[in-house]
Amino acid sequence: MAKDLPVTLDGNVIYHIKLTDSFQGLAEELKQLGYQTDQKICIVTDSNVAKLYAETVKNILTENFLHVFCYEFQAGEASKNTDTVNGVYEFLIQNHFDRHDLMIALGGGVVGDLTGFTAATYLRGIDFIQVPTSLLSQVDSSIGGKTGVDFMQYKNMVGAFYQPKLVYMNLNVLKTLPREQLISGFGEILKHGLIKNNAYFLWMKEHENEILDLEYDALEEMVYQSCLIKRDVVERDPKEKGERALLNFGHTIGHAVEKLSDFGLSHGVCVGLGMVAASYISYRQGNLTKEQLSFIEETLKHFGLQIRTSGQNPEDVLKTTKLDKKMVGNQIKFILLKTPGDAYIEKNLTDEQILEGILYIYGNEN
Repeated sequence: MAKDLPVTLDGNVIYHIKLTDSFQGLAEELKQLGYQTDQKICIVTDSNVAKLYAETVKNILTENFLHVFCYEFQAGEASKNTDTVNGVYEFLIQNHFDRHDLMIALGGGVVGDLTGFTAATYLRGIDFIQVPTSLLSQVDSSIGGKTGVDFMQYKNMVGAFYQPKLVYMNLNVLKTLPREQLISGFGEILKHGLIKNNAYFLWMKEHENEILDLEYDALEEMVYQSCLIKRDVVERDPKEKGERALLNFGHTIGHAVEKLSDFGLSHGVCVGLGMVAASYISYRQGNLTKEQLSFIEETLKHFGLQIRTSGQNPEDVLKTTKLDKKMVGNQIKFILLKTPGDAYIEKNLTDEQILEGILYIYGNEN
């Protein structure tokens, strides 16, 4: 039985998140949304996902829709730029897509962010849906309407808020993911527990064996609860005026490490490192006990996340945090923990306090 999570804006349902065990129901979902058989559909995917699922999804849709196209670009963060977007624009124009047609993002976060941004800007807006195929995109980037691309290696610097018409998840795709991609997703999932629901964080720890063995029921519950947390935050603060900033826990330092590694470390791994740094700063602020800090680190480690790193200069990491798009004036909106499951926004950290957290993940504890 598929699980359904409606997402609202101003009290009205704007789309549904569907958790299923196959792609088979996708065409029926589109018909229920009112899409007609003669409307054009463009599946946008990357070179990794295309090999696995593009043909399957295209065949399912072709049984019900007359004009199904597929646009494929080279997999990887290096493709998440305006050059790739221009390629999609050109493909849509050449195939006469208009505002009544539909784009489908089939892939991970890069595909979802890029397709969403293209949809938001092509003809000033064309419908799109998310079919996320990575754990990270299922619990994070496919929900909330943030779309965008990187600019000169500054992550997500160009983008728009643009909501999908549907998020359709086939959870069985998680069984084909490389281990490093699963680990990347665990970083965001554990973040959701730490900022909003400590009981969920503890549930993850208690059920780690079933989760790591990719048992379907455990995966379904994990993804559902994580989506529920993000959905509730996004519904209350769709444009990140306040509470939604809590979802950036671990991201300020994490993005800086990610950029300085030239994206050699995955997003989720970098977020995990950022969470350790932010948890250490929370400990130094007197919010967390040493035991709570150790438990957070131990749990992240159990799910394959790094809790220490090397290879970058901590001072350079500090400087790079200043380029973060979450800056307010000269101040970083830094997310700290009052206690596990309860995060808050701190705008008054000094460079020295932030550097303490950075030094901690580089093995230099005070």
